[in-house]
Amino acid sequence: MRKRRILRVVLISFGAGIAVLAGLFAIAWAMTPIPDTTQKQATAQGSVIYYRDGKSVLARQGIDRRSVELAKVPKYVRDAVIAAENRSFYEDGGVSMKGTARAVWSTVSGQQLQGGSTITQQLVRNYYSGLSQERSVVRKFKEILIAMKVDQSRSKDWVLEQYLNTIYFGRGANGVQSAARAYFGKDVQKLTPSEGAYLAAVIQQPSRFADPKGSDLAAAQERWRSVISAMTQTGALTAEQAAAQKFPELTTPKKPFELKGQAQYMLEQVTAELNRRGYTDEDINSGGLKIVTTFDRKLMQAAERAVLDTLPDATPKKVRTGLAAVDPATGEVVAFYGGRPSQSKYYDSAFRSKVMAGSTFKPYTLAAALDNGFDLSTTVDGNSPMRVASAAQPIPNDSGRSYGRINLVTATQNSVNTAFVDLGQKVGLDKVAKTAEAAGIPAAQLQEHQSAAAFPLGVASISAVQNASGFSTFANKGVHMEAHVVKSVTDAEGHKETFKPASTKVVGEQAAADTAYAMQQVVKYGTGTAARLYDRPVAGKTGTTDDSRSVWFNGFTPQLAVAVDMFRDDNATVTIPGYGTQFGGRLPAQIWRAFMTEAMAGQPVEEFPEPSDYGYSSDYSTPDRDRDVPDREYTPPQNPDFTPEPDESEPAFTDPPMTEAPDDNGPGDGEPDETGPPPTLVPDQPSTRDTGPPGNGGDGQQQG
Repeated sequence: MRKRRILRVVLISFGAGIAVLAGLFAIAWAMTPIPDTTQKQATAQGSVIYYRDGKSVLARQGIDRRSVELAKVPKYVRDAVIAAENRSFYEDGGVSMKGTARAVWSTVSGQQLQGGSTITQQLVRNYYSGLSQERSVVRKFKEILIAMKVDQSRSKDWVLEQYLNTIYFGRGANGVQSAARAYFGKDVQKLTPSEGAYLAAVIQQPSRFADPKGSDLAAAQERWRSVISAMTQTGALTAEQAAAQKFPELTTPKKPFELKGQAQYMLEQVTAELNRRGYTDEDINSGGLKIVTTFDRKLMQAAERAVLDTLPDATPKKVRTGLAAVDPATGEVVAFYGGRPSQSKYYDSAFRSKVMAGSTFKPYTLAAALDNGFDLSTTVDGNSPMRVASAAQPIPNDSGRSYGRINLVTATQNSVNTAFVDLGQKVGLDKVAKTAEAAGIPAAQLQEHQSAAAFPLGVASISAVQNASGFSTFANKGVHMEAHVVKSVTDAEGHKETFKPASTKVVGEQAAADTAYAMQQVVKYGTGTAARLYDRPVAGKTGTTDDSRSVWFNGFTPQLAVAVDMFRDDNATVTIPGYGTQFGGRLPAQIWRAFMTEAMAGQPVEEFPEPSDYGYSSDYSTPDRDRDVPDREYTPPQNPDFTPEPDESEPAFTDPPMTEAPDDNGPGDGEPDETGPPPTLVPDQPSTRDTGPPGNGGDGQQQG
């Protein structure tokens, strides 16, 4: 009787315990939903940035993952993963008690063939948000509950597809497609059974088997053989097929992607433009985008060669050089040189650095006049000095030379300062500013200076890219195409967005043709003869500010507009030992010619349109156009010292790109002494003269 009583108590207690456990399980089941968010790192796909050909890789951003549909993964690759990780995958309920027990035994025996978690459990742990990676009973229990719910609500194929796209395979590869590329240099569709088995083998120990050597190689081979054997046990391979498999040959691991040379600058500009177009840094780093830029790989290399091969070895480190090339028909920035980047300091001389334009600004004044009723035969006052309102601030020509009344072709060819001051007053400085702005020079960079009489002489600071973009207007029949660096973006689903730049009618077609004609004379006979190309016509303009603090050559053919500037980061005179003080017609023109010689090689020779006249007709006699320079107040720019100009458009990087350190033994373009934003160079006085050797009347270039 007593034994029956004890048995009854035990049974009741056991039943109560079971009921309590069932109740607790039911509560836990109800309180543990499938997370509605995934881990960002689980689904993130890195973006690839290409040169303009859409094939050559410029940079990779973010995680190396390329998601693929399960149907594109060969069945024997899927079978290999299932054999290695979860043989009962298609039969279990998302959790395998047998697998857990087997994992314990495998660990004790040293075989370690299978992990304790099912594929569904591994997916839950690595895919959904809210599950920590800590080893605890609570976390494991929660993982089991979610895995069971996922198994009930999702198909097995969905689980396997997400798993194959989520798991880390080593070599920086996330997902089976990236792993196929990383280990075998091919897409997953082209993997052999042997290669698929190896990818399945590395899942448990991706770091060890990523590039196995010695004992690690022996372990990798043993692990691979175990997977092949497991595939025969699951029926994925016959015994004959298994016997025919050979250990696959692995490709040499690629070094981590490292940005070199100008790539850091390219990446910054691409990121900044994408941000302006609505793409976030997260989109770029984890959206799986294919980004095609406007940069031409060969022309980028040509730009760097042109600068480094032309600059003398004695060029001081503080001397900076920027080059920018723009396609006039599209506005695409096809090439640039921004200096030598380093890991510690950042200084892009093509996009970010803005220095005084000097006489390269004169063509905007010329174009404004030609679009407002003037023509190339219009005469202006070329006498020196010219006093506008203030006798204490006369504006001279180079070497004080007076030209008398000269037409606009002569004024441009010889870069006569007083002639352009006179022309600016006649056409109206507001119209000059509007023309420059329409040609792509931001209004904010012009407003401070546009009321000054010397405004037409280039007292405003601009970048090489802005100046090349501005000059492209004259090569494109007076139409400015917005400068840009991104051609298209294709998202992970294959939707492609092609960017169309904004176009602006700046001046009439004839005004553009006449402006280009006047600038052709600069290269043929004037201050820019060092930029001549032997096989085709060139239009261009030199620029030299007071004391040669910035020196320029801007020029174009009908197919390409290029700007080159040189300056010092301390706002001092650009002087090179053994080569003297620099002027626009010297090294900048030589660099321009070196680049264009290579860029135009093999390109058809295109002629410029004919001008409306050649500047030979008689002087204007119309009183309105022949009036004297009005008596306006002239206020020279203030702040004569070097002042950095912050660039608000600088993009932020989640993972800052690596760069090569500068070559300390190379010429020029060294690091600036201080970190920070690029400089805006402000001279002691406005640029009222194109300093040059005596007798040229304009930009400094020796004739003869």
